[in-house]
Amino acid sequence: MEQNKRKKLMKKGFQVGTAAEFLQLSPEEESYIEIRLDLSTLAKTQRKKRGWTQEQLARATGSSQSRIAKLEAGDPGTSLDLMIKVLLRLGVSKQEMGGLLSGKLKADLEPA
Repeated sequence: MEQNKRKKLMKKGFQVGTAAEFLQLSPEEESYIEIRLDLSTLAKTQRKKRGWTQEQLARATGSSQSRIAKLEAGDPGTSLDLMIKVLLRLGVSKQEMGGLLSGKLKADLEPA
């Protein structure tokens, strides 16, 4: 948020903070959510890079298009098993997933 906007809001009595502060997330919970969102974004990026539709990816993984859509949207009901299965099917290596977790692949998550 812009510094000017933040100051104006605070002047009017609003509290300004992060989503993690608002939700009172522990550092572990915040990291877990970030990891899930990064995996979701990576799946969507890799699918698009390959020119696949959600339906094609769903067939390739034995899932449904709606599950793939939920996975890509970061739905908390999507299992980590499905996320990993999808990423592997898209050709993402274990090393690349590890790089994502260590922050080395953040640039690869930018939309094309």
